[in-house]
Amino acid sequence: MSILATKDTHVVIQGGPAGVNAARRMAEFCYLIKRPINVSAFVYPPDAGKTNEIIYGTDLITIPVYKSIAEATSNHPEINTSLVYIGADRAYAGAKEALDDPRIQVVSMITEGVPEKDAKLLGKHARKLGKIFNGPSSIGVISAGECRLGVIGGSFDNLVACKLYRPGSFGVITKSGGLSNEIIWICSQFADGITTAIGIGGDAYPGTDYVSYLEMFEKDPQTKAVVIVGEMGGDLEERAAEWFAAAKRRIKLLAVVSGFCQEALPKGMKFGHAGAKEGLKGEGSARAKAEALKKAGAIVPETFGALGPAIKRVYEELLERGEVRPIPEVSPSELPRLPKTVEQSMKEGEVLVTPLIKTTISDDRGDEPLYCGYPASELINKGYDIPHVIGLLWDKRLLSKQEAEIIKRIIILSADHGPCVSGALATIIAACAGIGMSQAVAAGLIMIGPRFGGAVTDAGRWFKHAVDNRMSVDEFLSFMKKNVGPVPGIGHRVKSVRNPDTRVKELVKYVKSLGIPTPHLDFALEVEKVTSAKKENLILNVDGTMAAVLVDLGFPVESLNGFFILARTIGLIGHWTDQKRQGSRLIRLYDYLVNYAVPKRREVPPLQ
Repeated sequence: MSILATKDTHVVIQGGPAGVNAARRMAEFCYLIKRPINVSAFVYPPDAGKTNEIIYGTDLITIPVYKSIAEATSNHPEINTSLVYIGADRAYAGAKEALDDPRIQVVSMITEGVPEKDAKLLGKHARKLGKIFNGPSSIGVISAGECRLGVIGGSFDNLVACKLYRPGSFGVITKSGGLSNEIIWICSQFADGITTAIGIGGDAYPGTDYVSYLEMFEKDPQTKAVVIVGEMGGDLEERAAEWFAAAKRRIKLLAVVSGFCQEALPKGMKFGHAGAKEGLKGEGSARAKAEALKKAGAIVPETFGALGPAIKRVYEELLERGEVRPIPEVSPSELPRLPKTVEQSMKEGEVLVTPLIKTTISDDRGDEPLYCGYPASELINKGYDIPHVIGLLWDKRLLSKQEAEIIKRIIILSADHGPCVSGALATIIAACAGIGMSQAVAAGLIMIGPRFGGAVTDAGRWFKHAVDNRMSVDEFLSFMKKNVGPVPGIGHRVKSVRNPDTRVKELVKYVKSLGIPTPHLDFALEVEKVTSAKKENLILNVDGTMAAVLVDLGFPVESLNGFFILARTIGLIGHWTDQKRQGSRLIRLYDYLVNYAVPKRREVPPLQ
């Protein structure tokens, strides 16, 4: 048997990520003891309507999330216990909601830092309702072979080492979460293990005291002895001593009290837990508590290290009197093992997994991203800039200073082209409609295509085709007219020979000043001479110039539009920010900007 947490316990967890983690640890215990998971629902209003997936062996169990306790218990009437993983400022309301639900009989609060007033009120309210409020600051409750509430008991391997897959004979009550796991382990090594271990929390006013749980253990025939771990501060241990001395008890009581070091330190000093503070005139001191327990008939070892042998002696006495029987050891092979993750299996060389995708440019598995093997922080510290990162991620090579300067100029020259081009206009309209930055900028980027910016890749492709095939300009233009159409990268709606594009002139001038080979740019300029002679606006535009220069630098043709997208994103973000700064309102086209080429108003004929 057990107390508080049993095979009939069904749980709702109040809280977010911490509660989900607790459910996963509880599922591990359920898997170990071969019982279905005992978490029925979560209550976490921000995620209401969603589900949490909890691993159970090799299965994923889907558990719903509700807005309120009433909604959870209505849909899962088996729920009788709540675990509270809510922040200290909201824990009172959450715990009271659970206590007020008629189906819930036990509430265990893991939350730390709960105001003392709230803890007192919750304890009083639970007693009024005849229910149990455990905590605050409780690590949880665990009953060997039956139920786990919270993360008490530690990792899966520790659950096995402490023989928590089957019940023993010792109950445990502690204030310390860390020591609870230690005591559980000691009981498993020096005796046959535990029935139930309860962490009541180290606050000054826990919802339930030692005496309440001692009375439950006294009524549990499986529990033959109880170990309590106390500490300085408060009077819970003294009240436990009074209870034990008040009548002949069936259970043996062992106790240790921490805090003897306080005798050598200033009075009133706190030790970790909110309740671990000695009162005036030595009230609540560790020594006074230990003496009271010893006087009441409890077994109180002189040191913590002597607790194990003391437990062993009690267990041997129980064996001699026939109150307990030796429990046969279980072979590890007979116990369930947690399935290994793919990562663990691969690391241990037990499985080969075919990768879903392959990357050849970056690796983020270490302390920082590696771009083609180069740590990002080292690139920064050694003076490399954004163009160098572009070179690594787009062409898998470190650019020279000259090449990086060309990329920088391309980005600067093409970052924006005013508010009237389609991409900027789409972003502005979206911003005025109250759309967020990422969606508004995406609306502008969608405009990039063969007529807006997208000519970069096509221009690079066909200029490269001409150079690779040693075409003359006339041969190229004839080929394009017959097979493709207008030459991408040639032509501008506004600019012309008489009104040249300063961006193109600036970029060509700089690249030519470097003295590097530019066969594609040279060819594009020769094409411009022929096309602009036929029509003066058929000049080499900024898309075509970028394309030719980037192909000369060795960038893959497929990457060329990326330079326009990257550069223009800077401008689109600027336009979105500008409209937000102005508080711009929703845009509606003026009627005079629309040619309504529709029939005049006319009468609708009768329906035949």
